[in-house]
Amino acid sequence: MKTTARNQFAGTVSAVEIGPVSASVTLALAGGAEITATLTSAAAKRLNLAQGKQALGLIKASAVVLVTDFDGWQLSARNQLAGTVSRVERGAVSSLVVLALPGGQTITASVTNEGADALGLKAGVPATAVFKAYAVMVAAKP
Repeated sequence: MKTTARNQFAGTVSAVEIGPVSASVTLALAGGAEITATLTSAAAKRLNLAQGKQALGLIKASAVVLVTDFDGWQLSARNQLAGTVSRVERGAVSSLVVLALPGGQTITASVTNEGADALGLKAGVPATAVFKAYAVMVAAKP
């Protein structure tokens, strides 16, 4: 699939909970990580999402927040993928920060240069990519 979403995760649907209005879908990724998406129940039914089905999770880089120190705080965001910064591509205003995840996958976050500097983001720094379930778009073949 060709999209503008920098982050595309192929996985297998491991759980589907369909309510009257919204649905929660969990994708099991290579390497053992999981991501959860929240979408409308109508969309989940239209995509025929069920356990065992192959699907893609798409996340825009601008929806990913990077955390380097939780300082005892817990976040409400369901998706939290720990990794290590593999590269930083600095632009005029913002930087693309790529985290290497266990299992060989990567996730990219778009971060202001000010934010990247404040967190000391550079290759080798551990960080966690955090994003809400509503930020995950699901794609599946019929």
